[in-house]
Amino acid sequence: MGPLLKTTMREQNGIADGFASYIMLSIVAVAMVFPFLWMASTSLKTLDGAFQYPPTLLPKTFRIENYSRIFDSVPMGPFLFNSFKLVILNVVGVLLSCSMAAFALARLSFPGRRVVFGGMVTTLMVPYQVTIIPVFILFQHLGWKDTHYPLWVPAFFGNAFGVFLLRQFFLGVPRDLYEAGLVDGCTPGGILFRIYVPLAVPALTTLGVFTFMNSWNDLLNPLIYIDTLEKMPLTAGLSFLQTQYGSNWPLMMAGAMISIIPILIVFFFAQRAFIEGIATSGIKG
Repeated sequence: MGPLLKTTMREQNGIADGFASYIMLSIVAVAMVFPFLWMASTSLKTLDGAFQYPPTLLPKTFRIENYSRIFDSVPMGPFLFNSFKLVILNVVGVLLSCSMAAFALARLSFPGRRVVFGGMVTTLMVPYQVTIIPVFILFQHLGWKDTHYPLWVPAFFGNAFGVFLLRQFFLGVPRDLYEAGLVDGCTPGGILFRIYVPLAVPALTTLGVFTFMNSWNDLLNPLIYIDTLEKMPLTAGLSFLQTQYGSNWPLMMAGAMISIIPILIVFFFAQRAFIEGIATSGIKG
């Protein structure tokens, strides 16, 4: 009876721990979802309802027309087109450049490979704010002010985070596959795109989701480089709803709801590959 009693007690403790974990996770989930629910609620309120006290989650008067009014307040069509254009170019550029650089650092042997990788990783410690002014001066001399070029051309030169993420994944792929490709007469580029890229779909999806979110939510760079309102992407364009005389918060929240829908769709369809990529990109150093 002794071992049986101990087993029963362990099972009861496991059930209690699991129940406590679910309760804690539920509380955290509600805390994280509540701001989203409040944003959705505010987007359906009147201007007076957004400032009423005490505040209420459900609006007293539903204003569905806030979503149509925002298209009359700012050029939402050009904003959405610019955002999707920049997101596609950034995702393609980052995946292409980072996969090639990561493959070279993971599998090709050349002098100074470790030094190059170490220097690249070191750039992760450089604050973005340090490079804003010199990069702006560079793009201004190129005549790219008030164009979209500064917002997508750098993506085709890779970034340290993407190269590091894909390199870690490529190191986890058996080297025998690379050597087998060489024996079959395949070039390093052919090995990359025919063998490594199909195997790296989870890691590429992870990097693509990160790039999508960074590009879609980018507010600072468009405000630095773009002067024409119709050339603004969605996130930066919505900031013009806030003026020095006040803000129409229901319209701003309606615009925010529109801007968050593509992110939710992308993560919903890519969540399995995204989680797998996060879990497997650091297998081998």
